[in-house]
Amino acid sequence: MLANFDGSNAETQWQRFCDLLWYESDLGIWLDVSRMAIGQADLDALAPRFELAFAAMAALEAGAIANPDEQRQVGHYWLRTPELAPDAATTAHINAEVERIETFGREVLDGSLRAPNGQPFTDVLWIGIGGSGLGPLLMVRALQEEGQGLPFHFFDNVDPAGMSRTLAGLDGRLATTLVVVVSKSGGTPEPHIGMEQAQARLEARGGQWAAQAVAVTMLDSKLDQVAVAGQWLRRFDMFDWVGGRTSITSAVGLLPAALVGADLRGFLAGAARMDALTRGSDLLHNPAALMAASWFVAGHGQGKRDMVVLPYRDRLEVFSRYLQQLVMESLGKKHDRAGEVVHQGIAVYGNKGSTDQHAYVQQLRDGIDNFFVTFIEALEEPSDIPPIGDEIPGDFLDGFLQGTRSALMEGGRQSLSITLR
Repeated sequence: MLANFDGSNAETQWQRFCDLLWYESDLGIWLDVSRMAIGQADLDALAPRFELAFAAMAALEAGAIANPDEQRQVGHYWLRTPELAPDAATTAHINAEVERIETFGREVLDGSLRAPNGQPFTDVLWIGIGGSGLGPLLMVRALQEEGQGLPFHFFDNVDPAGMSRTLAGLDGRLATTLVVVVSKSGGTPEPHIGMEQAQARLEARGGQWAAQAVAVTMLDSKLDQVAVAGQWLRRFDMFDWVGGRTSITSAVGLLPAALVGADLRGFLAGAARMDALTRGSDLLHNPAALMAASWFVAGHGQGKRDMVVLPYRDRLEVFSRYLQQLVMESLGKKHDRAGEVVHQGIAVYGNKGSTDQHAYVQQLRDGIDNFFVTFIEALEEPSDIPPIGDEIPGDFLDGFLQGTRSALMEGGRQSLSITLR
């Protein structure tokens, strides 16, 4: 059993479980950290650190400079709650961009905005790397319904074989393909190389680049200047105060949502609601604080345990890759803010359940204890997959999750669970 399951009476254990289970009925999300080696004494010890963290968050949201080297603000939370922005002009700019993205997506999908040959757009070729590729890929895989919106294709690397395969798959439809180029600075080499290859092939197949190309970048960046000079179809702003790995609620994530017909307003509203829930100072009622505390204690304050992400839904297969960049680029640091050498971070890997149960759960159960698992499950099931005989796929999937989680717990291995209604 875990360190905090110390053999005390059942009532005490049940109370501990209840304290470490968070639920929000409006969003339909549960967080269970009771299988992590954390208790009230740990939360009490971490309380001073959290006071500093909450104060820092409040300062950031008010517009404080977060990156002293570049004198930049960090304001991705303004994207989902524009009224939090430090000035009215920024609030208006955010609202206008969301409206433009929503309108553009609607016009592409209903056919009122067409390719230069007069035909409706049939595909999207998305060119971006890092958060500008992983965020959109996650949005498309997680939110696109069958037969809804446009199919997406990605240049997220400079592998010529990958480019060749993608372009070959689009060969007969390049004249009706919408090409989106994403680069915050406009000078990142990978998207620039991808853009050149896409433009050359598209024009060789009878397309008209300017009437099919869209830029997502900072105003007046190198890419923005190219798009203005070339009279590209559209330009959407990637704000100076949004980092690539946190850009999923900017045009980087909202434009894909619009082009697959997803509810981008609902996505923003859910993110805003979660932001509000993660600002409360009561650690037991703040899911982000509970997760942060669990990570901190599990890794002894330096990330000495890896995070294994196991979402039990095909739609969330990309989620571990998305979290890999978000967590590792954010937390992997040589120095702390005082300039001390710390060499800290959390390594993130994973794929999906139950696939991974046949890949590396054996090591998780019996190998070196240097990790914790994040299980992710969704309760809703499609209605068109009926039981056949005694076999109900959803029940089997849930059983695999429950069995793996129990086996890890019995072996003293730590895990937390996120459940979506």
